[in-house]
Amino acid sequence: MEKLYTGMLGETPFYVRQLAPQHLQQIERLQMEVYQALADQTILQPLTTEEFDYILNGNGMMIGAYVGEELIAFRALLNPPVDDEHLGYDCGIAEHEFHRVLYQEISNVSPKYRGYGLQQTLAAVVMSHIDLEKYDYVCSTVKPYNIPSLKDKFSQGLVIKGLKIKYVDKLRYIFYKDLRQKQPVFTDKQTVSMRDRAAQQQLLKQGYLGTAMFEENNDWFVVYEK
Repeated sequence: MEKLYTGMLGETPFYVRQLAPQHLQQIERLQMEVYQALADQTILQPLTTEEFDYILNGNGMMIGAYVGEELIAFRALLNPPVDDEHLGYDCGIAEHEFHRVLYQEISNVSPKYRGYGLQQTLAAVVMSHIDLEKYDYVCSTVKPYNIPSLKDKFSQGLVIKGLKIKYVDKLRYIFYKDLRQKQPVFTDKQTVSMRDRAAQQQLLKQGYLGTAMFEENNDWFVVYEK
């Protein structure tokens, strides 16, 4: 299978390829390794075998980074089924366009290969291989204070479009990117502590978008622009 990208992790060469159903066992093994190594397991919602199968059988795209024959990281984009939880509703996308929405799904990096920016590398590779004939939007959800994941979304030009309870009882930022449009020019800027849920929801209701974040005085702040 063709290599989508090759690079170095320090002095170790690696390559990125698209994953297929025959890679399922490797994928699940790596997901378990990553999940068990987490100090806070609530930040990762592991995918089920059925969900991986769904993506690998043509409903999205999955890429993996390899050192030799060892899968060391993977990243998934999902073309989700339309249901009441569809992020298109939260992002103001017309229902007849929901089939043109991809979700940024799970991203896992082996604990042995952290610190090399692999998550960002895989993000750049997977975003550059989206079929723009088929898809117009990318959406995602992230837990507040999941700093690596939030940085990851902002670095790809996704913006916060919502902050609400999803998946029954989980507070999540809802990220969004229109692949056809450049980011608009903003004229007004507000910054809010990430822990101030009400203030952020008020700004989002007024049409502001979360565009960046920064750390100050042992807290994280989100930049909202309109």
